[in-house]
Amino acid sequence: MPDLRVCFVGDSFVAGVGDPEHRGWVGRLCERSEGAGLPLTAYGLGVRRQTSTDVLARWHAECSPRLAAGEDRRVVVSFGVNDTTVEAGSPRVEAEASRAALATVLDGVARAGWSGMVVGPPPIDDAAQNRRIATLDRSFADLCASRGTPYAAVFGALVDCPVWSREVAEGDGAHPGAAGYQRFADLVWPVWSAWTGVHDHR
Repeated sequence: MPDLRVCFVGDSFVAGVGDPEHRGWVGRLCERSEGAGLPLTAYGLGVRRQTSTDVLARWHAECSPRLAAGEDRRVVVSFGVNDTTVEAGSPRVEAEASRAALATVLDGVARAGWSGMVVGPPPIDDAAQNRRIATLDRSFADLCASRGTPYAAVFGALVDCPVWSREVAEGDGAHPGAAGYQRFADLVWPVWSAWTGVHDHR
């Protein structure tokens, strides 16, 4: 059995904030993989309120010791919602800087000899911010396509998902509950499955 180790690096959605079961989409994705015959060591490295530039500043130092050994070492990157939050009249991170941060992280992943995948930002309960998130999602998708990096887009499906929208609205306006995170994980699965080679029969 291959020794697969994966670091999931990003923001509060990576951390599963809001999930009363404390599994989030990362835990559900890994649980489904295990059930489909792919055991792995998963490291959840999500930090609340962090932007792309915050993650850029820490990802390598956190991933390096966790991926120091193992036959198959990978990094899943997911951020963007916090970048689009307006503070003092402008987004916390401008779209071009967000894209540049993602590109720099992916360059570092490749340089380390690891395999990278990106999960796009989800919508929240704010129509104006969602327009900015949608723009960033497209930019990230284009960047990943140009590099051949697997990209799991979740925004388009979740913005029209009643379960996601209801749980986010009933929560803190950004994070869903258990059912919303399950939907998130289900959307990531096809790209994750192709990237890792794990398959189930759901």
